[in-house]
Amino acid sequence: MGELMVIRHGQTEWSLSGRYAGRTDVPLTAAGEDAARALAPRLAERRPAAVFSSPLGRALRTAELAGLTGVEPDPDLLEWDYGGYEGLTAEQIQEARPGWDLWRDGVAPGGADRPGEQLQQVAARTDAVLDRIRPLLADGDVAVVAHGHLARVLTVRWLGLDPSAARLLGHPHPGTLGFLATEHGQPVVAAWNVP
Repeated sequence: MGELMVIRHGQTEWSLSGRYAGRTDVPLTAAGEDAARALAPRLAERRPAAVFSSPLGRALRTAELAGLTGVEPDPDLLEWDYGGYEGLTAEQIQEARPGWDLWRDGVAPGGADRPGEQLQQVAARTDAVLDRIRPLLADGDVAVVAHGHLARVLTVRWLGLDPSAARLLGHPHPGTLGFLATEHGQPVVAAWNVP
């Protein structure tokens, strides 16, 4: 059985400054492109049987620069819709909502184009992705190129945990890999934040 390789897109100006970039299509920085290229040798060794990506440019560009082919865009891999918090930093949000925590408190609604999502909605999307991927793992590794918070929720759902447990995982750095596997029939995190 193959492993699920979870790839966080490379650095953007917003990830560098700590701004929440859910659905805003922010391009990769030069450093983000370099980090994506640096993933290519490790991914070439693995030769994934299938590759899925968020349809946002930063994820698709990461997949391209990392040498992944046959990439299928999947809207269920979009980042959390941060609603009214899109483009803000955690510090800015906490100025208005002291003690705010994304995993506990969620997001405020935004406009019609960014209504915001609750954690359970993000988890439902990752569950759908996992339902589609699990059968493919019989043929080898599967890669997904996605976003930081989405990757954390996907990982804890792989482990069969409540989505709020995602707060216990360190935020994946831009342009890094995580490996989700099984050990003695149980889902495990084989590696996390691998450059």
